[in-house]
Amino acid sequence: MNSTLALNLNQPQHLPNYSIPQAAHYLRIPEATVRTWVKGRQYPTKDGNKTFQPLIEPPQVRPQRLSFINLLEIHILRALRTQHKIDLGSVRTALDYLQSQFDQPHPLASNRFLTDGINLFIERCGHLLNVSQNGQLALRAALDLHLDRIEWNDRGLALRLYPFTRTREEQSPKILAFDPRIAFGRLAIAHIGVPTDVVVDRYRAGETTQELAADYNCDLASIEEAIRCELPAVA
Repeated sequence: MNSTLALNLNQPQHLPNYSIPQAAHYLRIPEATVRTWVKGRQYPTKDGNKTFQPLIEPPQVRPQRLSFINLLEIHILRALRTQHKIDLGSVRTALDYLQSQFDQPHPLASNRFLTDGINLFIERCGHLLNVSQNGQLALRAALDLHLDRIEWNDRGLALRLYPFTRTREEQSPKILAFDPRIAFGRLAIAHIGVPTDVVVDRYRAGETTQELAADYNCDLASIEEAIRCELPAVA
């Protein structure tokens, strides 16, 4: 292990805390999509099979585990799924350009992406947006919606990610969050730090939402949101 990686693994935001299925479930992205972004894949062409190289570098390969930083990257890349004409090869070109400009391996997880970075990204992807201002505005709106779910500290480091918990993203409340400083980064009710899987285990054991809210001294909506996220069919 090189010294840079060793240093990263001493920081909670770089710890390999999440499996690919967990990331797919909590970030509401098909698991196959996350696997492609993390592991790459082969695809057929008229000239034979070609390989799509991964877009995201996890801290642990065997078994494959993702970090909080990786969740942020997946969350931002998710915004591009609403823009169907954006080819992932061009996304890679834009990311490589950002990395060279920012001199860091995870430019999407930096607060600098909110300032000059996002404009550079759109510029690099612009020719795939019908070369139109409407296309760029649509991408900017999608990215802004996703970036609004991230809390940053005064040094520009991401502290907390509020994943979308509703089909209509703009209606998702900021109740549940990933925070690498709390509960080993597990998804939790943000204002009390109780992991959602703990809430659901108690709910499955027969405790009511009212009992759980009283026990944790929190509002009923927070308990219901935890259950909705973990057990959408039950909720």
